[in-house]
Amino acid sequence: QVQLVESGGGLVQPGGSLRLSCAASGFTLDYYGIGWFRQAPGKEREGVSCISASDGSTYYATSVKGRFTISRNNAKKTVYLQMDSLKPEDTAVYYCARYSGYGCSLHWGGGRYDYWGQGTQVTVSS
Repeated sequence: QVQLVESGGGLVQPGGSLRLSCAASGFTLDYYGIGWFRQAPGKEREGVSCISASDGSTYYATSVKGRFTISRNNAKKTVYLQMDSLKPEDTAVYYCARYSGYGCSLHWGGGRYDYWGQGTQVTVSS
């Protein structure tokens, strides 16, 4: 069965770094885009970054551009989110999700993403 498992979250001080991993199983990662999303308490889920399968195009939310980097290793069936210069407002549960095709989008509605991981907590605090 299709599974996405996030890891790498934790507590980090402002200005620090974390690398999240999204391990995929039950399908061929090469054929699907992957998105990273986050949800803070009391806030709506928002798109953080995504990477397409077609040409490896990457997209970032304005709030993380220049600080976060998404990448994929199809051989290892894993997508990564390198997060640098972390800020307290980056605190949230981070989810990865499978796009229903080769592309990707920062918008998760409308059934664009058909499978989701369980999430990993990222807390940025001194």
